[in-house]
Amino acid sequence: MARNTHHDGPGPSQRQLRVGELIRRTLSSVLSRGDVHDPELNQMSITVGEVRTSPDLKVATVYVMPLGGGAREEAIQALKRNKGELRRALMKDMTLKYAPDLRFVIDETFDRMDETRDMLARAEVRRDVEKDAEE
Repeated sequence: MARNTHHDGPGPSQRQLRVGELIRRTLSSVLSRGDVHDPELNQMSITVGEVRTSPDLKVATVYVMPLGGGAREEAIQALKRNKGELRRALMKDMTLKYAPDLRFVIDETFDRMDETRDMLARAEVRRDVEKDAEE
């Protein structure tokens, strides 16, 4: 029977969470030290917000955001250009059997937080919240 690799269960395993956090910290450190031989990437300040790994740990989706939220596409392109060097840095600093394939995506968490803040500031929403609080 073929194993379903799509994970609809209760969430990632402890191992996935542990490895994801280790990858996040390692990549954050490599990027902040400017250890990559790409002047364009080293000039960017990129936050690594989260890393999610596949159940087999062979793919790591890295959620990033450039400082200030600008130059998103440029940051993703610079990270993709340097994927091989970043994978080598991971292998040097970590004790995994294989370096995971890195996939870089923009971390939309900050945008969603801003949208939620804006929504809660709207007069009709404040009125509804205050009405519920009085009841």
